[in-house]
Amino acid sequence: QVQLVESGGGLVQAGSSLRLSCAASGRTFSSYAMGWFRQAPGKERDFVAAISRSGGSTYYTDSVKGRFTISRNNAKNTVYLQMNSLKPEDTAVYYCAADVSAIPGTKIAAYDYWGQGTQVTVSS
Repeated sequence: QVQLVESGGGLVQAGSSLRLSCAASGRTFSSYAMGWFRQAPGKERDFVAAISRSGGSTYYTDSVKGRFTISRNNAKNTVYLQMNSLKPEDTAVYYCAADVSAIPGTKIAAYDYWGQGTQVTVSS
């Protein structure tokens, strides 16, 4: 089992950058693919990005390609989401999640463990 704690959210202006972090407990972090999802008010939780166990493969939803970068540091049990050129439509609660599969999924059901989320608000 793994516990996940997100941090790094906040209120920023459009065009700004934020880096989200997700710290995982336990000594088996490298055995999980990791993902980031987000949920805007009144909307469903959507896939944002994912990274394989080794960090060698990454996946993004189209709306964040070229602006967001997912990375991980297995020695620090942490996954990151670097968000650049933020837009008001990026406003949401951001969640990290762990997937025991070798290849991370893009669906909520693929993930086994979830953090509590961190709020990102982008003002225009």
